[in-house]
Amino acid sequence: MLHPYVNSKTGITIYTLVWFIVATIQTFVLIYFLDLQYGYAILDAVIFNAVFYFLGLTLWYPTNFIDFENTSVTRLFVNHATGAVITALLWIGLSYFILIRIPPANEAYQTFLENTLIWRFLTGLLFYAIIVSINYIMIYYNNFKEKLQKESELNALIKEAELKTLKYQINPHFIFNSLNSISSLTISDPGKAREMTIKLSAFMRGTLSKNEKQKNKLSEELDNVKLYLDIEKIRFEEKFELVEELGTDCKKIEVPSMLLQPLFENAIKHGVYESLDKVTIKLNCREEDGYLKITVSNNYDKDVMPRKGEGIGLKNIQNRLKLFYNQDNLLHVNKDDNEFKVDIFIPTEES
Repeated sequence: MLHPYVNSKTGITIYTLVWFIVATIQTFVLIYFLDLQYGYAILDAVIFNAVFYFLGLTLWYPTNFIDFENTSVTRLFVNHATGAVITALLWIGLSYFILIRIPPANEAYQTFLENTLIWRFLTGLLFYAIIVSINYIMIYYNNFKEKLQKESELNALIKEAELKTLKYQINPHFIFNSLNSISSLTISDPGKAREMTIKLSAFMRGTLSKNEKQKNKLSEELDNVKLYLDIEKIRFEEKFELVEELGTDCKKIEVPSMLLQPLFENAIKHGVYESLDKVTIKLNCREEDGYLKITVSNNYDKDVMPRKGEGIGLKNIQNRLKLFYNQDNLLHVNKDDNEFKVDIFIPTEES
């Protein structure tokens, strides 16, 4: 781990400012409380604090080496107690050596210096404890931040894998339904079956080329839906129509890719396929209370026994919306006597 003071302009600035403040306070105490001469007071404060300034920088390395979380309390105490004593003695020795020579100390100041060695030693122990404690706090904070970042990256990878799994689930579902349609047309109308196969191939080629994208603009999703409906038109001809009611900015907003596809598949499978009358599939989109509300609805014949399905489409949409937006209330399904309606809510601030 890089040194938090040496390798950071902000860190070294704060560290230097702290020692400047300590030196200023010491000068004030020496002059006004211990009656030391002004010049010796400034020199004493500057030398002692300058020496510990540099010693304090070196304390990062033993602190970083002695792991707080994986070292026993006894060993931690012994190591740092030894380090504190050595640091305090080294501090006093270097400072004393400098002060009695540069400039040569008078007898009164040298006596004062010798008489204060004990409390200076205790101060050195205190400085050591404070610096090491701050170092451990920074190490813990950096490790915690790194752990959160790794967890965030891991969760993002897991989320991306889940989203891809869900998205890839749509294509086989769609292919299965389309192949069923083609299969039925091969007997009744081989020409339409061939046309449908060609359009299905074009549709899948375009879909797979965008397969890595997790989001698309609503306009792109709608283009895919229209390609799908063109394929189904070959089979059902004029048995259904699409009615669009889109707000001005709706098409620009991004939504999860392949979001609308399952809804229109359901409309074809449970509405158009079962109904003898023409089915109107409506797509409505507007902004509402911070959400983009997308509604897909279709009429159906209530007197016909509904086709059984596995419900893959709606479950898939609900799961993907929850993964994308961390909300489980973004899909609403309503069914009355002659209309099936699905409302999807997309948080606009997420788009």
